[in-house]
Amino acid sequence: MSQTDTAAPEEHHKHHEFTITVNDKPVTLTDHHQTGLSIKEAAIDQGVPIQADFDLSEVLHGGKHKPIGNNKKVDVKEGDEFWAIPGDDNS
Repeated sequence: MSQTDTAAPEEHHKHHEFTITVNDKPVTLTDHHQTGLSIKEAAIDQGVPIQADFDLSEVLHGGKHKPIGNNKKVDVKEGDEFWAIPGDDNS
């Protein structure tokens, strides 16, 4: 048998890296399909000082914010901005 038959499928569909920001900190992702929770988990893994139970929102043009729930599916791209704040923050 040939060793080439056992190549990992993810090598064929490798995603390129891109960067978003969470609380003004860069977060590198490799998949454009995310959830609110996966964005927060990636940010935490990369040293952004937030917690998984923080409320996440996408920063839109004009300074508006769009809430993103943990299970909400979102397509993200290079340069997208997000804010994560404690859920009891009334600011």
